[in-house]
Amino acid sequence: MKKPLHGARVLLVEDEAMIAMNIEQLCREHGAADVVTIASFEALVPEVLDTGNISTAILDIKLSDQWTDDFARLLQERRIPFIFATGYAAGHQVFEPFAGVRVIEKPYRESDLIDALADVWSNSVSDRV
Repeated sequence: MKKPLHGARVLLVEDEAMIAMNIEQLCREHGAADVVTIASFEALVPEVLDTGNISTAILDIKLSDQWTDDFARLLQERRIPFIFATGYAAGHQVFEPFAGVRVIEKPYRESDLIDALADVWSNSVSDRV
């Protein structure tokens, strides 16, 4: 049986090390070909999308004290499907410009995270076919 993230190249933007390690392992268990983890705002540069050949992303809306909404807009511009996994409530005003982007609130069930990511990734793959 094909795994839901089979072949995906996931960009994970998460500054909490234990959470990042858990999500990375989870993505690999569900078929991701690669997981590129960014843990600091300084490392969150557009070039990571090119060099990592990213197909989908999990984005925390805030790394330390820096908002990542500009990077989220870049993902949208490049048509890279993504979800937010964050401690902020889905109704927070920072998400208003991202109508239609799923927000998975921490703490979340692992299955909810994988289902949301697999859903946006598989929809983007079928759109390209």
